[in-house]
Amino acid sequence: MRILLLEDDFMLSEILCEFLQENGYEVLHCESASEALNLAYEKNFDLWLLDVKVPLGEDLKESNTPGFTLLKSLRKANKTTPCIFITSLSSSNDIENGYNSGCDDFLKKPFELIELKCRIETLLKRSFSHKQEEYQDLGDGFRFYFISKILCHNDDIISLTQKESLLLSLLLKNANTYISQNEIFDELWEFNSEPSEMSLRAYIKNLRKILGKDKIINQYNKGYCYVLKL
Repeated sequence: MRILLLEDDFMLSEILCEFLQENGYEVLHCESASEALNLAYEKNFDLWLLDVKVPLGEDLKESNTPGFTLLKSLRKANKTTPCIFITSLSSSNDIENGYNSGCDDFLKKPFELIELKCRIETLLKRSFSHKQEEYQDLGDGFRFYFISKILCHNDDIISLTQKESLLLSLLLKNANTYISQNEIFDELWEFNSEPSEMSLRAYIKNLRKILGKDKIINQYNKGYCYVLKL
């Protein structure tokens, strides 16, 4: 799941990017409203996470609340991506203006990271429920959606890291077949990154904890296999 983050506070943006990436999201960060506007047009996002009091940039008219102006422009262009405002603005007028500009949620600074995580998951689940997407029924209430790389249990989204999602997708696309460790390394790690056998074992351990230890088996010199009953 890809998130556009508009935040001009360097320390906060670093914290948010690291936190979101640890929770399995791909994050594109920018610092001005005009840069966010261009990215929103150029790329597909599952969520916009926007600060309000940010530098305007070059392509938007002067405004005291560039974040609101940005979202109004995107909504007028029929861009329907879910949006959460994160801002120090807290008056009832500010909140009303935020929702009137087209946001789906409004989170006042300072906030706890766990609260942000819960709001994101709730909003994405609501948005995701309306999408038609191919998925694999794993039994016991589990479903995996291949395009968005989301694992659900009944109506709940299960939090996975980005590499865990990629690993599960790879195993399911090759269900009941062993995938070698080198094939997994090629899929999960960038060409300029050093693969980690210890990390891979940790990802496998977490997936087994969620789905059941008998779902993913391994064999020496053959690799890992997801056992899927057909």
